[in-house]
Amino acid sequence: MNARLSPPNIAPSRSLDTETINTILTHIANQAADSDSEGDFPVDSFADLAKAGLLAVTLPGQSLDGSKANTPGLLQLLKRIGGANLAVGRVYEGHINALHLIHLFASDAQKKAWFSEASNNQLFSVWNTQANDGVRIHAMGNDRYVLEGCKTFCSGSDWINRPLVTGELMDGNTALGWQMCIIPTDRVQPISQDDSFWKPLGMRASASFKMDFTGVELTDNDLLGQPGDYYRQPHFSGGAIRFAAVQLGGAESLFDHTRTFLRDLNRTGDPFQKARLAEMAWLIESGNQWINSAAIKADQWFRDGSDPIKTVAYANMTRTAIEGICMRVIQLTEQAVGARGLLRPLPFERIIRDLSLYLRQPAPDATIQDIGAYVSTHPETAHDLWH
Repeated sequence: MNARLSPPNIAPSRSLDTETINTILTHIANQAADSDSEGDFPVDSFADLAKAGLLAVTLPGQSLDGSKANTPGLLQLLKRIGGANLAVGRVYEGHINALHLIHLFASDAQKKAWFSEASNNQLFSVWNTQANDGVRIHAMGNDRYVLEGCKTFCSGSDWINRPLVTGELMDGNTALGWQMCIIPTDRVQPISQDDSFWKPLGMRASASFKMDFTGVELTDNDLLGQPGDYYRQPHFSGGAIRFAAVQLGGAESLFDHTRTFLRDLNRTGDPFQKARLAEMAWLIESGNQWINSAAIKADQWFRDGSDPIKTVAYANMTRTAIEGICMRVIQLTEQAVGARGLLRPLPFERIIRDLSLYLRQPAPDATIQDIGAYVSTHPETAHDLWH
């Protein structure tokens, strides 16, 4: 499969208008509390994103075309959406991730079909997490397949029109590898969902239910790439910089709300509060330096064909650094606003809950070990290690 091939433009190119984006993000932020309940979903926020063309922004010919070196701009957009509402940012990042995998691994015919659907505001996502009853994709012959099993943490659940689902591709009793497929939800039997699974600390509005795909029938046209492509590096682990950007947006939102809260109470002159705001400011700026550097390096390394292990290690450093920054910003926010600030309808408790849960990304210890393995086996000086 040639990942460099792409179909012609599907929709007219649309530039990102700053004023329009600011208006949309303000609207999304103002709506955030309305959908903060288990089983709810920020429908109006995604309608805003669709109206602005942001569901299609990485399609060929668009302002953040996923086949070009646009990662710095993409991460800034993800960060700002996360700053407006982390649940929206989480689902939106999944949409962008799915389109990225289509850019990489789809045939020309598949790109044309799926990009056309995205340009018509079909919402995509990536559902990979599973428990013991995980998904198997059974080959039935004559280019037909039937699915069996469930996925957990399916963000967006049945609000997603085109979920990218992974599973073990089976030929009889023989496992052929981990296969991606994109399910046309309007053309298959209804997918059963279990919302009792979703009793989270935060990110309630991401509606990350358990979904049962047993009995869903697909064809060859619905299978994306080859077995094993999903975990191909550096694309798999390197994508961590996208969710790290969304998380940093949550930290920026906490800073903005904390400063406003203290100003309203005439507490910004307090030396301890000034010290807290100062630390939050430099932490967030260091986070911006991390995601900007990671974006520039990712574009450069992908273009030059650099060592994928190096790319993954830097993405893992970025992810780990952003986690630490966000956790410290949460602590400083709680100290600054006190018990009064953590009461609804103020936004602090919702943002802190959402960010705390979102930071619990899988395999944090393995991520740190990966960084250590890279730096311990490369002889370059610290100055030259990432250049």
